[in-house]
Amino acid sequence: MAEEQERRPAGELEASVLAALWAAETPLTPGEVQRALADDLARTTVTTILTRLHAKGTVTRDRAGRGYAYRPAQDSHGLTARRMHAELDKDEDRGTVLARFVSELSTEDEHMLRALLDGGADSGAGSGADGAGEDRGGTSR
Repeated sequence: MAEEQERRPAGELEASVLAALWAAETPLTPGEVQRALADDLARTTVTTILTRLHAKGTVTRDRAGRGYAYRPAQDSHGLTARRMHAELDKDEDRGTVLARFVSELSTEDEHMLRALLDGGADSGAGSGADGAGEDRGGTSR
């Protein structure tokens, strides 16, 4: 009986593939992604991951010979924002979801969000805030 290979946590392979694409300066073919990962993944596995990411709209692709070359549709910050939108869209009561989200922000994040909503689109960009400050109740996290 062959030993079973330990399965990776859900999303780990997709995250690795995206990291390889973000690190590249040009679109990558599945074979190039496979080499960039320096992992024991089969090219067909990498191709499947890229196809799924394309179906989700996370990567774009262009013809490259008989196959495709892939690039991220957004940077990592854009992807995080997109995921936040997707989670919000899953609930019918957006007001309650947003209220609870805002109520759990750190004081620093609340100020950053308020500045963004007031029209300061560059507020907080690259500030390095890690959200590890105080929550709105003044309690340290």
